[in-house]
Amino acid sequence: MTDPTPVAVTSRSFSRHPVLRAELLERYSNVRFNDEGRTLAGDELVEFLRGRVKAITALERIDESVLARLPELEVISKVGVGLDMIDLDALERHRVRLSRVAGTNSRSVAELVIAFAISLLRHIDAANREVRGGAWRQQSGRTLSGRNVGLVGFGNVGREVARLLQPFGCTVLCADAADVGEACAELGVAQVGLEELLGGSEVVSLHLDLNESSRYILDADRLALLRPGAVLINTSRGQLVDEDALKEMLTSGRLAAAAFDVFASEPPEDRELLDLPNFLATPHIGGSTEEAILAMGRAAIAGLDGAVG
Repeated sequence: MTDPTPVAVTSRSFSRHPVLRAELLERYSNVRFNDEGRTLAGDELVEFLRGRVKAITALERIDESVLARLPELEVISKVGVGLDMIDLDALERHRVRLSRVAGTNSRSVAELVIAFAISLLRHIDAANREVRGGAWRQQSGRTLSGRNVGLVGFGNVGREVARLLQPFGCTVLCADAADVGEACAELGVAQVGLEELLGGSEVVSLHLDLNESSRYILDADRLALLRPGAVLINTSRGQLVDEDALKEMLTSGRLAAAAFDVFASEPPEDRELLDLPNFLATPHIGGSTEEAILAMGRAAIAGLDGAVG
């Protein structure tokens, strides 16, 4: 017998996934899906969640203004791991339980990082555009093998990137506010300070949660510490990097290239940045593999029955 508790699914990827829909409906009979694929926010988000006791959310902003108008809501089960869109203090005030499972999309994001690194070092995107434009010029690139790679943040994704880098024989550094010495020893990674990492890495990849201590952690001053010819990768959150300073460094050639899957504002509006030949942009697809979507969705379904962190 299915549970009649009212459930809402704001996540667009979950709502259009036939397997996840079927598995959720096997457990809950009263489910409202985001079938129109809308980006829900503010009043529209409140209306969608109104009367629901449990919800599966993704990138929607859940704050005091939303929760104050949803007295029936008891549980939020998060698709994915980022919590910067959720006001945790407001959840506590309104006694709404939060469920999320860390690491469900780690391999998916880590593989995108490797794809970005190789693409930037070998100028794959630029070469593709040149050929399509009628040019035939063989650019000289660099191998990922043997490079110094710096991972800013060494949680689930950072560690997965380190594992994937092992066959490439890279020297891997990490910077993390926590003592991650045990994981570093297991993976052959050296934990160093952020400034040392930035100055000593040819490839830098960001793997941080967004909070007040990490917001714009790579400002103009820290970006200036990057080695000439380095490449920067961000698959975490856009507000970790000062995009104006990044644009200036890419334009001047002080930074060789960058690849971003995330932006301070999504979709991004800075056409000057997006049009740079040494900038590669994707629309927040780090966790958008079939395997990751299924794993994250199933974890969210399980989380409706009890909060896990």
